[in-house]
Amino acid sequence: MIPLATNWSTISSLATGVGTLVLAVATFASVRSSNRSARVAEEALLEQRQPVFSSSRFDDPTQKVMFIERNWFRVEGGRGVAVYANGSVYLALSLRNVGAGIGVCQAWAVAAGLQAAGRVPKHRPESEFRAQTRDLFIPPGDIGIWQGALREMDDPDYGGVVEAVQAREAISIELLYSDQVGGQRVITRFGLVPAGDDSWVAVSSRHWFLDRPGPRSEEDIQARAEVIFRSVDAAEAEAASEAAASASESEQQDDTVGADEDGVGAPTPEPQRARE
Repeated sequence: MIPLATNWSTISSLATGVGTLVLAVATFASVRSSNRSARVAEEALLEQRQPVFSSSRFDDPTQKVMFIERNWFRVEGGRGVAVYANGSVYLALSLRNVGAGIGVCQAWAVAAGLQAAGRVPKHRPESEFRAQTRDLFIPPGDIGIWQGALREMDDPDYGGVVEAVQAREAISIELLYSDQVGGQRVITRFGLVPAGDDSWVAVSSRHWFLDRPGPRSEEDIQARAEVIFRSVDAAEAEAASEAAASASESEQQDDTVGADEDGVGAPTPEPQRARE
């Protein structure tokens, strides 16, 4: 028999290849774990800097706000200001930052009427927002003020908002704000609802996270809102139908009573027979 010769060069190459493959797999796993840890750390950092604005509580302190015309207003907790004076509309909100980071107001938009999420599911386009000329910062866990004014009569929102303020109807305000470095932008929709003779209650309804996914699915929210509004519309239609039926029945009763009073429709008395 011819003895098989050992090819040490081939064995060495195979061993080197296997070792390189094992090292590559270990390096890939290590890099992947490091990337995951970096993403977790980045998310934690972003959460520490994420602002979220909401309407303040009714027991929060009253704040003062001044506009460029030196008009001063007092804004109580959980409320806002909507005043039409000297051709200008002055608006203000008492806010609370419920997020973990400093919030910086960047821009705003306003419209007449209360825009419910089911009726108006999307916020205004960013191109239609007005830049905030005054630096408004709200620290985390604390209260602050937002203010804005409409002064140009040719502004497309001016006429509707003026009518809403004078008629004491609801007003919708959308605020665009960010963290202290301009990132993590959020749009929050607020409403100013008239209460009493001269008070406006501030309410917040929706938050849109522009630079990162929000905590809830927009599709799920919209689907649920549509279900709710279909139920509301059906209830309102049923109530209107019942009211119309009740009004019709009441009119019929009134017509019957009126006919009886006029002697129309009343039974004719039988003539008395002449005595024999």
